[in-house]
Amino acid sequence: VFHLFLHTRKKMRLLLFLIIYQCAINSVKTRSASNPNVILLMADDLGIGDLGCYGNRTLRTPNIDRLAEEGVTLTQHIAASPLCTPSRAAFLTGRYPIRSGMAAFSRVGVFLFSASSGGLPSEEITFSKLLKQRGYATALIGKWHLGMNCESSNDFCHHPLSHGFDYFYGLTVTNFRDCKPGQGSVFFKGAQNSLVIAVQITGITLFSLAVVQYIGLLKVPFQALGYCLLITAVSLAVLVFFFYHFRHLNCILMRDHQIIQQPLSYENLTRRLTKEAVQFIGRNTDAPFLLVLSYLHVHTALYTSKNFRGKSKHGLYGDAVEEMDWSVGKVLDVLEKYNLSDKTLVYFTSDQGAHVEEISSSGEVHGGYNGIYKGGKSMNWEGGIRVPGLLRWPGVIQAGANIDEPTSNMDIFPTIAKLAKAQLPSDRIIDGHDLMPLLQGKVTRSKHEFLFHYCNAYLNAVRWHEGNSK
Repeated sequence: VFHLFLHTRKKMRLLLFLIIYQCAINSVKTRSASNPNVILLMADDLGIGDLGCYGNRTLRTPNIDRLAEEGVTLTQHIAASPLCTPSRAAFLTGRYPIRSGMAAFSRVGVFLFSASSGGLPSEEITFSKLLKQRGYATALIGKWHLGMNCESSNDFCHHPLSHGFDYFYGLTVTNFRDCKPGQGSVFFKGAQNSLVIAVQITGITLFSLAVVQYIGLLKVPFQALGYCLLITAVSLAVLVFFFYHFRHLNCILMRDHQIIQQPLSYENLTRRLTKEAVQFIGRNTDAPFLLVLSYLHVHTALYTSKNFRGKSKHGLYGDAVEEMDWSVGKVLDVLEKYNLSDKTLVYFTSDQGAHVEEISSSGEVHGGYNGIYKGGKSMNWEGGIRVPGLLRWPGVIQAGANIDEPTSNMDIFPTIAKLAKAQLPSDRIIDGHDLMPLLQGKVTRSKHEFLFHYCNAYLNAVRWHEGNSK
């Protein structure tokens, strides 16, 4: 080509130059399309009706709305569960949470303690594991909520670093009311009824034994009564000690395997998470990276920085949403700063719908808005599982498009695995489907004919999208 370039006339030289230039551009596009950076932004308990791009006209979310303007809006994007732990397990693995054992038979379907022995099984393959094998730098910043240890306090078998992440900064459990002074106690509220009943039964039993002993119907050793009273007193003391010291025991902030703040402080917490995310991107401008920025907003207890407090039209909840939008803007800004926007797929969603019943200790509504949809968090009505789904990748996927086809947060797993040219596991069922054909307009129908909706381990409903139906 260069030989021809040197020995042809001016017009031919220009034509050859244009051909060479176009080949170079196509080569760059091919490389960026096959190994893009991936940023996954996940809110906590955010309602689909809380964002401007989904119809909200009172909360200001210009940066999240920008993702919709410059990318694709999924209008039937469904979380695999209406609860944090199973939903996030499905998101990371592309599989229904019941397949990985992340589904409870009891009433509590999430992990409540850092010291819990359960978690996402080591045998599960996450998208972070696959992308790490493909040479990606991987980081999780924010909420994990999928376990930490197995047999000991430092084996870290369920920790993010054991599931394919190179770097972790955040909470291994979740954001509790108990972690913020003055916001009440989730545990005490939940245990109150059971505790009262247990105390009543114990008291009646001891009183009855004393009466029977007094009237001579039954001889009960006073030593036995003393032991019963002692056991009851010790049990109550342990419970009181736990609730009093909960913040120190369970509310921790970690960097990798190290606890760096105990108890957790909410002061400028979103700013700290955002700073960590921006710095991670800055450290990996020359190599592909995967960043999962998992916000604590807008799970209760609600918090926000001073710059956002009292600025929205919807109290502390609205302030928290608008601070999260600010954080999304900072992430988009740093992509532009390093000329990475065209090389990066950005995804924004929520792990489930808004927790509509949430009321603060002072009576303020701390729940979000699920638009026209019934129900909310912990329910399989549409308000509990229909979540925002926004994807942006300039020059590769459609801009300003709305896709009204059933999609799932499980679809992210096969989508980014294929983009990274990672081999999908063949020894297990993957329930998600590659989204790229839909996002690029190559197909018009979702591959999901059925979507199954579980409450804990129990099937509640099935969504049927008939293949040949309009």
